[in-house]
Amino acid sequence: MGDVIELGEVRIQLTRKRVKHVHLTVHPPNGRVTLVAPPNTRPEVARAYAISKLGWIKQQQKSLLSQARESPRRYVTRESHQLWGRRHLLTVVEADAKPCVKLDHRRIKLTVRPGSDAAKRAEVMHEWHKQLLHAEIPALIARWERKLRVKVSGYYLQRMKTKWGSCNHRAGNIRLNTELVKKPKDLVEYVVVHEMLHLLEPTHSERFVALLDRWWPQWQEARRELNALPLAP
Repeated sequence: MGDVIELGEVRIQLTRKRVKHVHLTVHPPNGRVTLVAPPNTRPEVARAYAISKLGWIKQQQKSLLSQARESPRRYVTRESHQLWGRRHLLTVVEADAKPCVKLDHRRIKLTVRPGSDAAKRAEVMHEWHKQLLHAEIPALIARWERKLRVKVSGYYLQRMKTKWGSCNHRAGNIRLNTELVKKPKDLVEYVVVHEMLHLLEPTHSERFVALLDRWWPQWQEARRELNALPLAP
């Protein structure tokens, strides 16, 4: 663990790594702040740098906290749901049959047993979301394995509160947030590429940024767009 720089109500986690330059980041969704500095950086130098960026930090935090957040889903007819970056209306049908979800143009049809509560409906939708992602992810991984000359040993889908994805460099696998099903497909591909690049460079070092610049030149725009879209509650 590194040190913590406290500037009034702003707390900054300081970590020293083998990097050439300081990297200051305000992380979604709650505005957590990290400062990565070279190993020999003195605490007072890191603090002075943080103070010089305090206005920017507060502006970034304000922007994140004012982002639109999805209201809690109730899974009722005519409720709005995001799918691949587009809004769809939900139709709920109660029937004594196996629960399922079907997509018909811009309408999502959720079939559930009579009397099912919101939690059960959410579970059925989540399983459907995973099916949709499983239909897209393998082809993306295969395409980028060829380009990057890496091998993904496996991928996993799960709900994540603060990350779109993660990579276990040693095991060679990646994890992806099931919330990605709500985002445009090009942003889903960006997250897949980002995590696969960690197989070449485990940390967010300058080498990693250079790899992003090479393989996904518009990565900063993609990251901004991804983090500007509505967040799950």
